Amino acid sequence: MHPQKRRPGQRRDSAPTKPRHRPEYIAAVRYPDGSRDLFHVRNADDIDDARELVISEVGDLLSLVIAQRG
Repeated sequence: MHPQKRRPGQRRDSAPTKPRHRPEYIAAVRYPDGSRDLFHVRNADDIDDARELVISEVGDLLSLVIAQRG
């Protein structure tokens, strides 16, 4: 058996790549009446997308804090 030569730019490991894991975010919302909620955002592409998703779902809010979970 003869070893195969690599072409320039070819990866050494030709294992199939895993699908990219989407990060999970947690959002803390405070409403104008003083009440508050926590939301787990699992279907956002990035933190800006998570923010837009929460704002579109919640509507009127006083403050919003979002962080990526662990």
